[in-house]
Amino acid sequence: MTHSPSPSDPIDGCTVRRCDVLVIGGGPAGSTLATLLARQERSVTVIEKAHHPRFHIGESLLPANVSLFDDLGVRAEVEAIGMPKWGVEFVSQDHAHRSYLEFGDALDKSMPYAWQVRRADLDEILFRNAAKAGATTLEGHRARGVEFDSDGASVEIESDDGARQTWRCRYVVDATGRDTLLANKFKSKQKHPDHASSALYGHFRNARRLEGKQEGNITILWFAHGWFWFIPLADGTTSVGAVAWPHYLHSRKKPVLEFFRDTIALCPELADRLKDATLVDDLVHATGNYSYTGSHCTGERYAMLGDAFAFIDPVFSSGVYLAMQSAYAALPLVEASLDKHPSSCTVERAAFERFMRAGPKEFSWFIFRVTNPTMREFFMAPQNPLRMQEALLTVLAGDIYGSTRFRGPLNAFKSLYWLVSLAHPQRTWQAWRRRQHHLRAAEVAAA
Repeated sequence: MTHSPSPSDPIDGCTVRRCDVLVIGGGPAGSTLATLLARQERSVTVIEKAHHPRFHIGESLLPANVSLFDDLGVRAEVEAIGMPKWGVEFVSQDHAHRSYLEFGDALDKSMPYAWQVRRADLDEILFRNAAKAGATTLEGHRARGVEFDSDGASVEIESDDGARQTWRCRYVVDATGRDTLLANKFKSKQKHPDHASSALYGHFRNARRLEGKQEGNITILWFAHGWFWFIPLADGTTSVGAVAWPHYLHSRKKPVLEFFRDTIALCPELADRLKDATLVDDLVHATGNYSYTGSHCTGERYAMLGDAFAFIDPVFSSGVYLAMQSAYAALPLVEASLDKHPSSCTVERAAFERFMRAGPKEFSWFIFRVTNPTMREFFMAPQNPLRMQEALLTVLAGDIYGSTRFRGPLNAFKSLYWLVSLAHPQRTWQAWRRRQHHLRAAEVAAA
């Protein structure tokens, strides 16, 4: 069910619709912020270019998501569609054994699990919840242009039938994800200087999973050109994706389906788990070099949430969590911008800018090194001196914004990483050279 649009007023002979806050994008970030604002009886409208449910990748949640679902009142709905995820399995072709880590072993033992979900279902739950809270929600509406002035913004919106309308609002929230509406407008989007990744992915039926409690765990499998994810879903399908350096995907000289199967064959353990599986609809998705950040995420009358500001490699499943947390972090900024003149909100803007960089930075330290042989050894042979393993699991669980004191043990983990790297200079040098080669190749391919 969709709420009726806000009242409209004629201006210069045209009908202009109004709201205080216009949220562009009905994914986890936009829907979460709209719910929080609507609870305060703010006039908020969310527009979504597609119609829910709509496909989206990013199906693995973090334990730290659970408290957010509790606060939004949707935990039971999420649990009903989810496959319980208690931990992570790591598989390396250089090791005969498997490594298993459980979130319940983190510093805070109260967040032992999350879920694997179909994003189409999760995103619809959050979008409908915003409507229940009192937000106006419009599907099949795409923002075609945003212009700011001293009183707010005018947003040109096109609906599925081609009709156009203008919305006037006091504040704009960009939650468009990888469409990065405002970052493109302001030319603030930048390819990440330290990382480059591309992905191929699809969904399989009848994949061989882990058994018992571990059935829903995510599996990370390394291979020569990067790593695979293996995410079991509650409907019996399994999401499988290959994340590799962009130049590997650019080497493709055959149809993407054949190339995906050849890539899977490069990882014998994954190939074995999929030997009796069938690819749903023979459909393979591909996405190019996708890691990026931005020069800024706020202005006097706008904020960018989640992926609309930055996107990092999905190896640790942080996307939905960072998106929803960005909505909670944006709430004080939006409130202040509505309750006083936006030009006086420099403190709130600075706080939000810091917040938006902190989360991706925390995860990125590990992401940039996940294919490094030293980091691989750490994941394949986890140990807990000085509670370092617990601190690592705390980060992997997403518990980076609360009161858990993980910084000391985490710094000890990072120090040990550097010491082990220095103890193996040839291996470390070769890994650095490979990384630099891949980054240069990605730059050339993008030019």
